[in-house]
Amino acid sequence: MSDPVTVADIQLIQKILPHRYPFLLVDKVHSIDGTTSAVGIKNVTMNEPYFQGHFPGNPIMPGVTIVEAMAQTSAVMVGASLGLINGDLLVYFMAIDACKFRRKVVPGDVLEMRIETTRGKPGGKVWRFKGVATVDGELAAEAEFTAMMDLQG
Repeated sequence: MSDPVTVADIQLIQKILPHRYPFLLVDKVHSIDGTTSAVGIKNVTMNEPYFQGHFPGNPIMPGVTIVEAMAQTSAVMVGASLGLINGDLLVYFMAIDACKFRRKVVPGDVLEMRIETTRGKPGGKVWRFKGVATVDGELAAEAEFTAMMDLQG
């Protein structure tokens, strides 16, 4: 039996998620505790394509991309914990609830996303998560979301 995965670098993330530039929004996932919790990291840079239009001269990471980054962190946590590597894991939002934005996220920030599973089990398709995104310990966003995990192939 192999040791449990507790850290996913970008190479492992790309083996779990089908997302690629410009929509791969998580750079690393660490502190993976099975399918219970994990912490995702997104290094926000001026090179992000959405900064061209959101907003010129005042770049702010769109809130929807913060929520998407939390969802991608959740998918990496589940995929890594269940060994869903190179398995064409597709994840679809089913609901986003209690979503709040508390501070701007700008180039140079390191977005840290703490994810907890509130419902879901191996073999199940419907999972529910709670996510909190911070920058330098300051709350940037929070949301609860439901996703369908669909293994293709």
